[in-house]
Amino acid sequence: MDNHYLTWLQAMPVFGGMNEQALAFLIQHCPEVVVDEGEYFFREGDEGNSLFILESGTALVVKGQNLKLRQLARGDCFGEMTLIDLNPRSASVLALEPCLALELSNQTLFLLYETHLEQFALIQMNLLREVSRRLRYLDERLMNLDSELLRLINVL
Repeated sequence: MDNHYLTWLQAMPVFGGMNEQALAFLIQHCPEVVVDEGEYFFREGDEGNSLFILESGTALVVKGQNLKLRQLARGDCFGEMTLIDLNPRSASVLALEPCLALELSNQTLFLLYETHLEQFALIQMNLLREVSRRLRYLDERLMNLDSELLRLINVL
């Protein structure tokens, strides 16, 4: 695996503050995954045990039949919720074009825990920050939708 991954991961919030030794360990244990255009990384309801870091291509996060939540591009992480809450996938991720991603599994995180405990704690905090950031964003969107709905009701 290329050393370009080291510099790339160091710039990502999910891996922020991690030392080179721990990142190199993760890179060594994270396989590259190729997903063709029109194929899914995973589907809503699937059991999950890993997150993905998109290296190339674009993908779409979809909830239910066709609710498009967000588009993913290089550097985006997705699938992290299942690593935190151990529940099935909450949405589907569809490749819009050929995609290459790194896959970080629960098993790899456990190995990090066994060998670099402090770095394991750091990545867990970073993952929680990322989930919290997304929750705040969705709260803001929901508030805006509620305001728009109230405005429409008052017009009628």
